[in-house]
Amino acid sequence: MKKSGGAEKKRARRSSGAIQNGARDPNVDTPPRKQPAKQDVFQLFAEKVRDHKDLVSRWAVLQETRVEYFRGKDFSSFLRNHPELKDILELDKNLETDDIANALLRKNLLVRCDRVVKTVRPGKKKLSTWPAHLEIFPEQIFSENDAFFAWTFVKRRPLWQTLLSFFWPVLTLAICLFPVYPHRCKLLILYSCAGVLLLILSLLLLRATIFGILYIVLGKRVWFFPNILAEEATLRELFRFWPEKDEEEQPKWTTRLFYAIVAVLVILLLRHHAPDEAARARYQKRVSNIIDDVLEWSPRLALSVMRDKQQTVTNATEPNSSFPDANQSPEETAQSESVGEESVSDQNEAEVFDDLI
Repeated sequence: MKKSGGAEKKRARRSSGAIQNGARDPNVDTPPRKQPAKQDVFQLFAEKVRDHKDLVSRWAVLQETRVEYFRGKDFSSFLRNHPELKDILELDKNLETDDIANALLRKNLLVRCDRVVKTVRPGKKKLSTWPAHLEIFPEQIFSENDAFFAWTFVKRRPLWQTLLSFFWPVLTLAICLFPVYPHRCKLLILYSCAGVLLLILSLLLLRATIFGILYIVLGKRVWFFPNILAEEATLRELFRFWPEKDEEEQPKWTTRLFYAIVAVLVILLLRHHAPDEAARARYQKRVSNIIDDVLEWSPRLALSVMRDKQQTVTNATEPNSSFPDANQSPEETAQSESVGEESVSDQNEAEVFDDLI
């Protein structure tokens, strides 16, 4: 009976608590749930502008750090041509270009920079359009007059770069396992790498030849594929074919004549010291032997060579016939040693007699 009475009291307390919770005063405001923080519209705007292809930008070194930067006048013309991007700013979409840029500067999404080299280099008429080295400008205010602005936030990595970062260790392991590949795979990789290397060297030689001919004959500095050796160029700029406009002054005719004479002397020197047919054949045979050794290597061959070396070392450490045999008796050993000593003494006496004569 006591247990049943205690259970009834517990049920009554639960029901009363539920009634009180259900009859809660509606005038009392419940605390609102925390909503996820909304991303800054200027941050979204900066990411959208940076990823846009129409905004011309370059890479430079800012305080020992590579940064992507653009010019102030390019930013103004970009927003004039793409006003729809201002809709990302929502309430601030009616701001002017200067106000938007200053807001990005205040939020540390941009930093104004200035060129390190402020003097015209010898042989040029004006400063470089895109300097390779920058420094922070004291006044962080937007301007279109020879002003540069660098992005300060880390750009989001696309999916292909993420996949490529996982692919590099696999490629490294595949390179290390090259000696155990089948013979056909070795040949395919060898000829592919040799073809790519030959293509690169041919391209560099061709563009240098065209540059030299146009420089000596017309006095023009024309580099096809101008960014092929650049370190800060993007992949799209790296394979740009058409050369940039020559901003330097035309060289003097004496300079062009000097380089023409040097080029002729170098060609004659190379022609004079060119290897003959026999030397070329020897070099080709030596290189082909090295390549054959690399291609024909296999784990079985390496193990057999190691086994042969071990067998050679074992044979060299065995006792030779000059030492006395263990099966011989002591008398026979002593007799052989005495015979050897007598022969040595006779030989010495003969040499002394010859010296006296």
